[in-house]
Amino acid sequence: MALIVQKFGGTSVGDVDRIRNVAKRVLKTQAQGHQVVVVVSAMAGETNRLVDLANKISRDPDSREYDQLVSTGEQVTIALLALAIQDLGGKARSFLGHQVRITTDSAFAKARIKSIDASIIHEELAKGCVVVNAGFQGIDPDGNITTLGRGGSDTTAVAIAAALKAECEIYTDVDGIYTADPRIVPEAKKLDKISYEEMLELASLGAKVLQIRSVEMAMKFKVPLWVKTSFSDAEGTVVIQEDQDMEKIVVSGVSADKNEAKIAVRRLADRPGIASQLFESLAASNINVDMIIQNLSADGFTDLTFTVPKADLKGALRIAEGVGKEIGAQKIESDDKIAKVSIVGVGMRSHSGVAAKMFTALAKEKINIQMISTSEIKISVVVDEKEADKAVRALHKVFIG
Repeated sequence: MALIVQKFGGTSVGDVDRIRNVAKRVLKTQAQGHQVVVVVSAMAGETNRLVDLANKISRDPDSREYDQLVSTGEQVTIALLALAIQDLGGKARSFLGHQVRITTDSAFAKARIKSIDASIIHEELAKGCVVVNAGFQGIDPDGNITTLGRGGSDTTAVAIAAALKAECEIYTDVDGIYTADPRIVPEAKKLDKISYEEMLELASLGAKVLQIRSVEMAMKFKVPLWVKTSFSDAEGTVVIQEDQDMEKIVVSGVSADKNEAKIAVRRLADRPGIASQLFESLAASNINVDMIIQNLSADGFTDLTFTVPKADLKGALRIAEGVGKEIGAQKIESDDKIAKVSIVGVGMRSHSGVAAKMFTALAKEKINIQMISTSEIKISVVVDEKEADKAVRALHKVFIG
């Protein structure tokens, strides 16, 4: 008998009929002899509705009250799913994050899980119950409700699976991981398997199937992670440790992230400590900096360009302008009409000429590259937002076919 954690996203529980379908799927898994823990998101559109309410009330909502509000969406879903399971003759109990003691830090709206008390889950499973948990939320050491950020239910599911030493199945509206977004590249192929490292890169580069923190956690605790669809019995894609077969494929996926913005700090004094002063201030405000480029020094001055999530642009600009005055920067510029396009594959470690092939493909499409970043298994470029989809199609054709 296996212990399985199944996570269903907002589209999978978008209305009463879909919630009933999830209940049937969960009970089918239990009937096969498995113990089942279910993690669900709020119903599709509900979190957006709550965020909209907060923004109508306040131009700058208090972060604690924001989490108190947006966490309520999952409470509705878990209760409805538990009722649906019971109505079909099963046993179920629903729990909010604080009821199973999913303890987090106090970084509201982007909290990180510190520990999970799985004792209540074990008690209910021993009674033959399906345990239905609210995703996306926890509680900090002071008793405040916290949320984990967009896609946080994935992280909740993997964290619970790690605590229970269970498998984890993520059910979405797509039937697995594809080599590119099929809406952009109709020829995109579904992958049977992908490595943790590749999935981690794709999740960080704009692929929206899994939240990056959920992949990090699965990799750290070696949680077997499946991506499946809740609308069919298709096999899906498994995220696993790298194996030799994966190294034969140079590029496993092409992605585009249009939620990036670029900030340029012009004419900085080229001396030690300048960059750290800027980036320490950004880090103190929990703003993640991605790509960084510093130009060669000329006349004792240099330019520093970096990217941040588009949602953090205002805050990052405010900090850059403040620090810029202190360090004597001549000008601060920003651009939120960019996109980061990337190719990812563990096979890139053992194949040469990948970057040249990528840049040639973009040049043929007359796509200008603004920034470049590389790692062992990925190459990313920043391009104009209008060129992003064309770039993805061109790279997919060249590397994957």
